[in-house]
Amino acid sequence: MNGPGESSSELLMSRAGVQRLPSDKIELLQLRNFANPGLCRRLIELIEKDRRPSTLADAGDDRYFRTSETCDLEPQEPAVREMEALLAALNGIDPAHGEPLQGQRYDVGQEFKPHCDYFNRNGLDWDRYCSVAGQRTWTFMVYLNDVDAGGATRFKAVKKTFQPETGKLLCWNNMRLDGTENPNTIHHGMKVRSGVKYVITKWYRELPWGWK
Repeated sequence: MNGPGESSSELLMSRAGVQRLPSDKIELLQLRNFANPGLCRRLIELIEKDRRPSTLADAGDDRYFRTSETCDLEPQEPAVREMEALLAALNGIDPAHGEPLQGQRYDVGQEFKPHCDYFNRNGLDWDRYCSVAGQRTWTFMVYLNDVDAGGATRFKAVKKTFQPETGKLLCWNNMRLDGTENPNTIHHGMKVRSGVKYVITKWYRELPWGWK
């Protein structure tokens, strides 16, 4: 039985078309054509309207670690509600455990260097980001467009690279079965070489989100 902030490979694989990476190091799955092109275009328009420079928890001295732009998507937008409903139907996670949907935009040369989505328990920002809702459990990411060149997502520990495709979903469990963080989820949003890349990301937490 999954907890309210969790999904599982077994549940996700019950959806036709879902593929799991054959590895015991990570729960990592993809589903092509998860979102239709029309919905993707509407989300891109929202990202373009309200994008801002992306930020980092526990940011270090590397000013170029994450060079993308981010959009905090408003939950009342029809396109956002539609995407949230698609995700809830797929993953079975209680929506109360979800962070607000976020969009990212990567122009030529922009990237997000290798990182994990979970928070560092010894980091300076642990209390700030995790005191209410706890650690991140699952990540669900949807590519909103094809990219002319570059912009792949590379999972270094399992040597697997995913190319952007309109509407394709990637998802992975940031935790191990014993409840500890899984460092094998380290991944690199690689540089865009031509064109612009748009994605949306949905993170889930151990506890209800709770932030206003």
